[in-house]
Amino acid sequence: MTRRSPLLTVWLVLGLAFLYAPIAFLVVYSFNASDLVTVWTGFSTKWYGELLRDREILTAAWTSLQVAVLTATLAVPLGTMAGAALARHGRFRGRTLFTALVTGPLVMPDILIGLSLLLLFISLQHAVGLPGSRGVDTIVIAHTTFCLAYVAVVVQARLTGMGRALEEAAQDLGAPPWKVTLTVTLPVIAPALIAGWLLSFTLSLDDLVIASFVSGPEASTLPIVVFSKVRLGLSPMINALATIIVGIVAVGTAFAGAVALRRPAPAAG
Repeated sequence: MTRRSPLLTVWLVLGLAFLYAPIAFLVVYSFNASDLVTVWTGFSTKWYGELLRDREILTAAWTSLQVAVLTATLAVPLGTMAGAALARHGRFRGRTLFTALVTGPLVMPDILIGLSLLLLFISLQHAVGLPGSRGVDTIVIAHTTFCLAYVAVVVQARLTGMGRALEEAAQDLGAPPWKVTLTVTLPVIAPALIAGWLLSFTLSLDDLVIASFVSGPEASTLPIVVFSKVRLGLSPMINALATIIVGIVAVGTAFAGAVALRRPAPAAG
């Protein structure tokens, strides 16, 4: 048995420290009594109280959650249909163009997507009067546009991996196409649908560039508000907000890990 070099362990520790040390300092300084984020003067939870009294941040957080849920819920069916078309219908007229349109947002810069959608909304407003104003609706449309690309890729990979044997067996037994889809295809690709929903939710919740183009003065998402506050100077209140987000993610990850560990292992064939 070959011995692992201690240098690899050192590089691993340094890499993890580089990634997670800033997050650890952020959490620690969220309990700082000082108004300065880099000067420790004592333990205090006052910034969490300030955060809960900040109506602007609370309103922006609620708006971001609404937008993320709506975006993920709309992106999953649209992306599923696009992924199914690419995985199940072989070569069809316009497939190359359709593939480019579906996967384009994966490689296009966010600033280009945001600017293009802003020009589209302005042109539609002048042509047909819709949308009436830029707000939650336009942010949801914009986020759904690029999130469905991620869902389509995940669903296409899942459908390609499962093959068509189960679906063909169900059809041979007399099941109509709609029943095959509901009872065979959807249950098999359910993990991909859940992954696509969670991925879309995360991307929408985290987006700043596209939302800054298509949002209006009455609808500001949390990243926009945080970015505007950071530009005026760092505040420990932002550290408190980030700590809450990190805590929620850590709890969700621990819960998912616990569920995965408690799941019984498949029996050997």
